[in-house]
Amino acid sequence: MKILFLANHMEIGGVTSYTVNLAIAIKKRGIEVFVASSGGELVKALKKNDIPHLTVKVRTKFEFHPKLIFVFFKLLAFIKRNKIDIIHTNTRVTQVLAELLSINTGARHISTCHGFFRYKRIGRKLFGAWGRHVIAISEAVKDHLIKDFKVDKDKVSLIYNGVDTDAFYFEGKNGDNFLKENLCFTKHPVIGSIARLSPVKGLRYLLFAMKDLLKEIPEAELLLVGEGPSKEFLMGLAKKLGIEGSVFFAHSTTDTRRFLSIMDVFVFYSLEEGLGLSLLEAMASGKPCIASSVGGVLSIIEDGVTGLLVPPKDADSLKEAMIRLLKDRAFSSLLARNGREFVIRKFSIEKMTEEVIAVYKKVYAV
Repeated sequence: MKILFLANHMEIGGVTSYTVNLAIAIKKRGIEVFVASSGGELVKALKKNDIPHLTVKVRTKFEFHPKLIFVFFKLLAFIKRNKIDIIHTNTRVTQVLAELLSINTGARHISTCHGFFRYKRIGRKLFGAWGRHVIAISEAVKDHLIKDFKVDKDKVSLIYNGVDTDAFYFEGKNGDNFLKENLCFTKHPVIGSIARLSPVKGLRYLLFAMKDLLKEIPEAELLLVGEGPSKEFLMGLAKKLGIEGSVFFAHSTTDTRRFLSIMDVFVFYSLEEGLGLSLLEAMASGKPCIASSVGGVLSIIEDGVTGLLVPPKDADSLKEAMIRLLKDRAFSSLLARNGREFVIRKFSIEKMTEEVIAVYKKVYAV
């Protein structure tokens, strides 16, 4: 089999990390893999693993943008020349492209659904473009596909995102001491979050919670890792709340392990979420985690066992959860240990890869 991953871009993010990690893992199993996208930071990881990358100008939010006509013909030639068997997509624009390419080449189209969509949009109703099979990354997403989009349940497989649990392992280590000293975190408890800085990630509520937390634990620090359209707003809000001296912003990175290694508590406070890759990475790192009780997060966190769940848009409950984990180290350690064991058992990249390949083989055989 030959697999082509079709992506909008290769910039840092949850969907692109999924694509790159899966492509690398599949290649290690002896399957020929290609990636086509408009390019980005993560192309380096593909090249490092000898995975060919085709640059196509596919970065747009409109699935019927005129420029996609040229992209279509470029991909059509590429698929025929390289005898691609499977086209794997992760976004609406690439789904539509892949569906048309599949019709014209015979290559099977498989898509992965990472979240929730506006099912009343006429484009999705008239041309779903889900492919011959859909991978849902959580129970909530699977239900969304079947109930809201009427996707045949026999054509939907639940396959959780996987993480490299060996890479995210810090037990017995002191973290990144250079980074701690550089950020002046050496003697301070650190609360951290790694996310795209956008409204749906709920970070404004984290700042409100931090303001009240500092009244009880004034030495605490908050580290926000990521980029996005809300960055200036969040920096301004931290200043308005008078906590800018305790809140640090760091750029997105392909290696989140360094930042995770210095965090004492990890917070994932999305208002809507398909699953949550950074939450899985934090749990794999052995960090006690707090998350909002939404969407696919409920597939990961069992409240009081593998982490703490708090209602979305509830800064006071979030504050109380953070204070509890910072003060009760024994309980925090228990959650961290349980969380890592759970991720190893259910969310390893090996398990995800085996299940995805099984879907490829099933679709290819038809």
